Amino acid sequence: MFDTFNPPTEAVDLFYKTLKRLSNNGRRPVIAIAGNHDSPDRIESPDPLARECGIIFAGYPNSSVAPFELDSGLKVLQSSEGFLGLRLPKSEIPLRLLLTPYANEYRLKTCLGLENSEEELRTVLQQKWKQLADQYCDEHGVNVLVSHLFVIKKGEVLPEEPADEKPILHVGGAQAVYTENIPKQVQYTAMGHLHRMHRVDSNPAPVYYSGSPLSYSFSEANQKKYVLLVDVEPGETAAVREVELSQGKKLLRKRAEGLEDALQWLAENQDCLVELTLVTDTFLTALERKQLNVAHSGIVAIIPEVIHADELIDTIQKKIDLTRSMEELFRDYFKHEKGQEPNEELMNLFTEILAEDEQ
Repeated sequence: MFDTFNPPTEAVDLFYKTLKRLSNNGRRPVIAIAGNHDSPDRIESPDPLARECGIIFAGYPNSSVAPFELDSGLKVLQSSEGFLGLRLPKSEIPLRLLLTPYANEYRLKTCLGLENSEEELRTVLQQKWKQLADQYCDEHGVNVLVSHLFVIKKGEVLPEEPADEKPILHVGGAQAVYTENIPKQVQYTAMGHLHRMHRVDSNPAPVYYSGSPLSYSFSEANQKKYVLLVDVEPGETAAVREVELSQGKKLLRKRAEGLEDALQWLAENQDCLVELTLVTDTFLTALERKQLNVAHSGIVAIIPEVIHADELIDTIQKKIDLTRSMEELFRDYFKHEKGQEPNEELMNLFTEILAEDEQ
């Protein structure tokens, strides 16, 4: 849900308001589980209030949802550790959910009461899921698995974890789980962790990562984002529709051949956030940088790519004039090291330090 154990107030506020809107005042249940960035206790802390809105949080693999019923018709039919059965408003078909929030291998085994087990994590999960599915899931309801783990089809290459994601496939994390470990009663598996939409398997039932609704960082620049609409009836194969998202600012990387090329592209691509690489014969001046920032309010980074930079630096070094002021020499040094002009804030700081040294 969040990208840190202690998210800022603005992020929490946005998250809760969005879930409240999605729930439509309890007419539509919203189920949210903790991921590998989340604090399980923080995720579950608003649960008593959230339930009144039809929002259900699960922070731990052994979390159990307290029974409740809303005026909308939403009702908890069964609840045990890692399982939730719901009656939906205006529907007689029960929804059964196997819930497995993220936990590292040690904590997951501890939550399942197997902390001293030498069995592989995937075997432990398979046994737990099968036990719950055999007890609660039949062909008279809809059966769904919701989890935040790394799931792959056995024998296939591991998909790459996002560059800026906190990896879970590591010592102390959680090993990959195979789609064959999922119980046969499950008609659809909804996974979290990968930021891009990814279909893991479709036989005997669909297993999907829906991905994030917006790009998380520039490592996901130009990546298409989706939501998944899943239609499923008791005893039937789930039908999944991939809906590409068109709203929200995209993250784009642009390599421009010179200032004019950059300015033209920026003018034509206003509704985005940009990491701009500018190919230039010389270092960027403060005026050029200002032109770029005025042309586009969404520039996150400007990366100068100086052609023949070594020759240019040699020329600059040969022209060093020690009779110039310290501020001017510092500007030249900063250009030499960073390939761009120091901003005014940095220059003011340098002047302040210089004044203290002279005292």
